[in-house]
Amino acid sequence: MINIPVSLGARSYRILVGPGLLAGVGAELSRIGVGSRVAVLSDEPVLALHGRPVVEGLEAAGFAVTTMRLPEGEAAKTLATAEQAWDALLAAGLDRTSTVVAVGGGAVGDLAGFVAATYMRGVSFVQVPTTLLAQVDASIGGKTAIDHPRAKNLIGAFHQPRLVAVDPAVLLTLPEREFRSGLAEVIKHGIVLDAPYFADLEASLPALLARDLPTLTRIVAGSCRIKASVVERDEHETELRAVLNYGHTIGHALEAVTGFERWTHGEAVALGIAAAARLAERLGIGGSDATARQTRLLQAAGLPVRGSGAAPAAVVEALARDKKARDGRVPFVLAPRIGAFQLVFDVPQEAVLATLDELA
Repeated sequence: MINIPVSLGARSYRILVGPGLLAGVGAELSRIGVGSRVAVLSDEPVLALHGRPVVEGLEAAGFAVTTMRLPEGEAAKTLATAEQAWDALLAAGLDRTSTVVAVGGGAVGDLAGFVAATYMRGVSFVQVPTTLLAQVDASIGGKTAIDHPRAKNLIGAFHQPRLVAVDPAVLLTLPEREFRSGLAEVIKHGIVLDAPYFADLEASLPALLARDLPTLTRIVAGSCRIKASVVERDEHETELRAVLNYGHTIGHALEAVTGFERWTHGEAVALGIAAAARLAERLGIGGSDATARQTRLLQAAGLPVRGSGAAPAAVVEALARDKKARDGRVPFVLAPRIGAFQLVFDVPQEAVLATLDELA
């Protein structure tokens, strides 16, 4: 098992990565010393695939377990669903010593984390991510949220988990589209933070796409280390952590404009990465080689780099609602070269529109 510490003082926790870890969640949680009541929040398909070892492991460790079934995907991230979860926790007798365990993808983790952050002003929270995207990104760092009709993740809180338990073996059950979607976040980490890791991805992509378990474990752990190192230095996304939004500024806008239906999150991020690479080149910040390497790896991973299906003007309007905006100015994370990043404010709207025209 790979143990990756996230050092945040009193809010420190561990990311554990290893095949077969689902069954060990209960034992790991008992070591933390929380109360005896646990609520497992998940959706029906994930519970059917992966719920039993988690619940049985928790019960074997002496926990009283309540299970709540959530809607699938982004449909879970509503205030109404959060209210249903608060009611379920109250009915099960969970108190401030109790723990919410999220078993599922990023949407489940976002909603469950938001519920944990707000129930009785904050209870313990454990992430058991079951998608590649959630394992390398959404489960780490304490960002929790529900959606607003006008913007994704607009209502939320920072609430660090007590533990993140990553079992790469669950990725063998992922549908192909969801697996490839998660690769966008993996690729993102290499582009802006770690050139050798990006080169490893280029070399290891065939084994990764074949879901070779040792390769999956190594790559997932590598991404977790990268994400953890950023969170340690910038817990509340003041500046450095903005690097993790590479591809997300335009990606989130594309999701909103297309009603969160046309693209998976990772596909929208891939389009956002392709746009950011072209935008950096257009502004003279990045070179054509960096653009080509990013585009080539995304395409090889089966991710979209063109055909956004969104009107550029509508995307620009959605950008104005970006949560990272400061005094109405939207920052763009751009990559001067592989393994480096630059935060750029006041990007000319004409350059953004021209890049979006290419993307569409």
